[in-house]
Amino acid sequence: MPTKIHPTAIVESGAELGVGVELGAFAFIGAGVRLGDGVRVHHHASVEGDTVLGPACEVFPYACLGAKTQDLKFAGGRPGVRIGARNVFREYVTVHAATADGAHTLIGDDNTILAYSHVAHDCVLGSGIVASNSVGLAGHVVVEDHVTLGAMGGVHQFCRIGAHAMVSAYAKVVQDVAPWCIADGQPALIRSINKVGLERRGFTPGQLDRVKQIYRVLFRDGLNRAQALDKLREHPEAGSAEFQRMLAFAGKSERGLAPGGGP
Repeated sequence: MPTKIHPTAIVESGAELGVGVELGAFAFIGAGVRLGDGVRVHHHASVEGDTVLGPACEVFPYACLGAKTQDLKFAGGRPGVRIGARNVFREYVTVHAATADGAHTLIGDDNTILAYSHVAHDCVLGSGIVASNSVGLAGHVVVEDHVTLGAMGGVHQFCRIGAHAMVSAYAKVVQDVAPWCIADGQPALIRSINKVGLERRGFTPGQLDRVKQIYRVLFRDGLNRAQALDKLREHPEAGSAEFQRMLAFAGKSERGLAPGGGP
């Protein structure tokens, strides 16, 4: 596939372009940028700063990847952005560089970030994530693999969203969302497990049963968080991958786990 660069696109000296890159009209590629093979940057989109964009990514009009952090603590240096393969960034998406010199905002593979969404400084996103329109991720947010984020939702800085979770539209996330769960509300509460999403990802009946047991202990048995985690550690299934993942996730929590709510 040949490289195609529109005559009005700007590619600064020092930028590195892979094979088969396509740049639309008035696209801007900064001096420190590296674009992988087959990357497509549509008209009026920009990739700048110390940003690496993996192969087969697509950046739609007016998106901006790699811009300077909005963190007022920024003290200079060369922070950047590292993005994996086959990611889609729709119109007006912004992904900002990290704050500290040498640090990076990180995005994995096969993510779809829809229009007007924002990924702030020092976020760490896994793979297979879908973020609907106007999702806002504050600084240092961690989103694990295969998470779905509903439109207009906001996630507070330093919060973590566990793998295979779903955050509903307009949700206000101020604490960590446990893996496999659906969070909804302002502030967001855990409403149920993400059963349909887990089935679509190929979870077996045994895996689903273990997830249900974890959910009941954490959010339905009336235990405080310490009691619930102790019960998980003592559970007959405690050695399973699902129980171990939940215990590890809770052990890293700085803001605490979002509580259960609803019927």
